[in-house]
Amino acid sequence: MQVAIELSEDIAAGLQAKWKDLPRHALEALALEGYRSGALTESQVRRMLGFQTRWEVNSFLRDRDVYYNYTPSEIDQEINANESLLECPESANSSRNDRHR
Repeated sequence: MQVAIELSEDIAAGLQAKWKDLPRHALEALALEGYRSGALTESQVRRMLGFQTRWEVNSFLRDRDVYYNYTPSEIDQEINANESLLECPESANSSRNDRHR
């Protein structure tokens, strides 16, 4: 789908002077608002903007103060993963200490 935006010449010139690549800036603004509002997924933003990886999307969003929209189950998974990581050093230290006794 192609979307056309009509702007008066003075507005278009002002935006073009500020953003050089006005069509790309408009596309990025649409992607940001789509993601922020929940209308677009991370994958859709990636495809829309031509990024190869989700890390590029995350960087793009973070640079514009838009962060990943975690679902409650994803938050639980992150918490569990982090708790597991925090437990690992202790068990690794205790097994090292056991070897040195």
